[in-house]
Amino acid sequence: MRARPRALLFDWDNTLVDSWATIHEAWVHTLEAMGHRPWTLEETRANVRKSLRDSLPAIFGGRWEEARALYLERFTAIHLDRLTPLPGAVPLLRSAKEEGIWLGVVSNKTGPILRREAERLGWTSIFGRIVGAADAKADKPDPAVVELALEGSGVPAGEDVWLVGDTGIDMECALNAGCVPVLVRPEASDAEEFQRFPPAHTFPDLDALALYLSRGL
Repeated sequence: MRARPRALLFDWDNTLVDSWATIHEAWVHTLEAMGHRPWTLEETRANVRKSLRDSLPAIFGGRWEEARALYLERFTAIHLDRLTPLPGAVPLLRSAKEEGIWLGVVSNKTGPILRREAERLGWTSIFGRIVGAADAKADKPDPAVVELALEGSGVPAGEDVWLVGDTGIDMECALNAGCVPVLVRPEASDAEEFQRFPPAHTFPDLDALALYLSRGL
């Protein structure tokens, strides 16, 4: 395995930006409006993995598009004002960009909302591709999102590409695409979540990842 990747693909929510509180509020609003018991924050953190088009039908059945509209209405009303980069995100992205590493985003957040957030942070020019839900033919963990995120990079999916995220679905997506799965999250990884799709590298935060990369650069 190479110490220096040629491309870094990042999950967005709670990998590069702090957004659990915003996601949770939008989910509580949606669940209550649809007559469901609202989730606790812990339940939201455990349940939110897939894109809306992949997750809502299992919860709301034939009314899932109604639920999607409710969720997006609440989320878009609050998300930009609360948008906060996670510690270490800015220096990591800038350093990797300066070193010529291709940077991309592969997120299950709706594509236009994702790119609006990147624009608000002034990050649009940092990334070669910003891929959100419904941008590719299928969403994470399908490898189609990785293929789209690498378009124009000259880097094929493989060991030269690291996919960095905070959940099992990110690791699954990386492995499905033949890339290197990299887990970044402060708490100890849950054995059950990562049993089938284990990360190749695990870091407690983005600063630790940046330090590791600097040694290989």
